[in-house]
Amino acid sequence: MPNDDLPDRGLALKALAADLVCVVVFCTIGRRSHAEGLSLAGIAETAWPFLTGAGAGWLLARAWQRPTALVPTGLIVWAATVIVGMLLRKLTSQGTAPSFIVVASVTTAVLLLGWRGVVWALARRSTTRS
Repeated sequence: MPNDDLPDRGLALKALAADLVCVVVFCTIGRRSHAEGLSLAGIAETAWPFLTGAGAGWLLARAWQRPTALVPTGLIVWAATVIVGMLLRKLTSQGTAPSFIVVASVTTAVLLLGWRGVVWALARRSTTRS
């Protein structure tokens, strides 16, 4: 007998995948815009601090419980992605210029919060039609 109180594992895995893809897309766009190589190793080198941050955000937010929620899940995952990512970049002597922090914050907000906003809008739209 299914328990309605348990989170949907499939939904949580899809949401986690969406977050990880968003981070990789952000890093790929960044590498391309700076004429850096788009090799798998290069993208991985750029992405790992932010992927680690996204993972930390998932743990802090317990994102598997409400994976598509904009608040608090999305905000916590986004903040952790940027903060942990920048701290790890600083610790490994990678760039953390103020302009990069701003661009990274805005871009990851658009990506990580954006897909959740779309899910919310679609869910709201479907309930108003019912």
